[in-house]
Amino acid sequence: MKIAVNTRFLLKDKLEGIGWFTHEIFKRMVLNHPEDEFIFIFDRPFDERFIFSDNVTPIIVSPPARHPILWKIWFDFSIPKILKKHNPDIFISTDGFASLRTNVPQITTIHDLAFEHYPEHLPFKFRYYLRKFTPKFAHIVKKIVTVSAFSKKDLQDQYKIPAEKISVIYNGAHAEYKPLSAETIQAIRKEYASGKPYFVFAGALHPRKNIEKLLEAFAVFKKETKSDMQLLLVGRFAWKSDGIKNAMSQHPYRDDIHNYDYMNVDKLSKIIGSAYALTFVSLFEGFGIPILEAIRCKVPSITANKTSMPEVAGETGILVSPESTVEIADAMKMLVTNPALRQRLTDNCEGQGRKFSWEQSAEKFYQLIKKEIST
Repeated sequence: MKIAVNTRFLLKDKLEGIGWFTHEIFKRMVLNHPEDEFIFIFDRPFDERFIFSDNVTPIIVSPPARHPILWKIWFDFSIPKILKKHNPDIFISTDGFASLRTNVPQITTIHDLAFEHYPEHLPFKFRYYLRKFTPKFAHIVKKIVTVSAFSKKDLQDQYKIPAEKISVIYNGAHAEYKPLSAETIQAIRKEYASGKPYFVFAGALHPRKNIEKLLEAFAVFKKETKSDMQLLLVGRFAWKSDGIKNAMSQHPYRDDIHNYDYMNVDKLSKIIGSAYALTFVSLFEGFGIPILEAIRCKVPSITANKTSMPEVAGETGILVSPESTVEIADAMKMLVTNPALRQRLTDNCEGQGRKFSWEQSAEKFYQLIKKEIST
């Protein structure tokens, strides 16, 4: 098979959700199937580490697609020329996009439809493009991959896509996410949290992630318990993050809040693995990878009782309404004051973690491609 892949999110030292999905799925696919040819299509110079084997042909296609106008040019003018030249059996996009101007069969991965539910969390030009074109992409591709049963149902409801056209292929977690020794935990807490236990949030600091409500709940928790618990926020400040910055600077317990920028997996896996609990009370997630990363580290979570988060957390976390400061704060208190509860959630991590693996997901994706090419 000759498989063309949109790899524009394989960015050196900047892998986030879509980038990690692309990296983990296609690295395994390339290495497990040397008999196949892969064409990796980048929109800018790439890191050689992303060329996983000699059965990968990398191509740089202009223009760098980081704006709706450039998305349109890249997918509907540049990509069709490349596909015509190389004549692949199929074109794969892992970012929810597709080309409207090619006859090559396509599969796209739509991770979530957050922009349909919370359009105000995106700049106008981005939400306009996504809301106009994503339904078109969803209908013209041969298959849609999504990352949770919740997102599959959402695609069916929002765009009237038949269930048989959508395949659920879960995210996995990097191998670095694993239980840590007591000595390592102590050292990490000393380096990042003044030697104290901490709750952690990991991800872009963005309104949809509900950080301001988390900060409110942390203030209630601190006031009512007098605990020395810290709060770590790890991630880059994204669009519309001024409210988060203000909430942090004016927080009554700001000395107990530590903010760190984007971290590579080596550091972040130790930060999450050394946490007392993950606090991930997002308003909307197609999957929620930090929940799985915590599970792999045998760290319980406080997470939202909506969208995909209960599906991923299973019995490893406390589910709360993300709109309720009281519920989030109460969950924090429960974990701190009830060690038996925390231990029970921790014990459940091993079984829940087995449901998600990049190896299983890569092979499932490969078999989907193989089936679509043969029909």
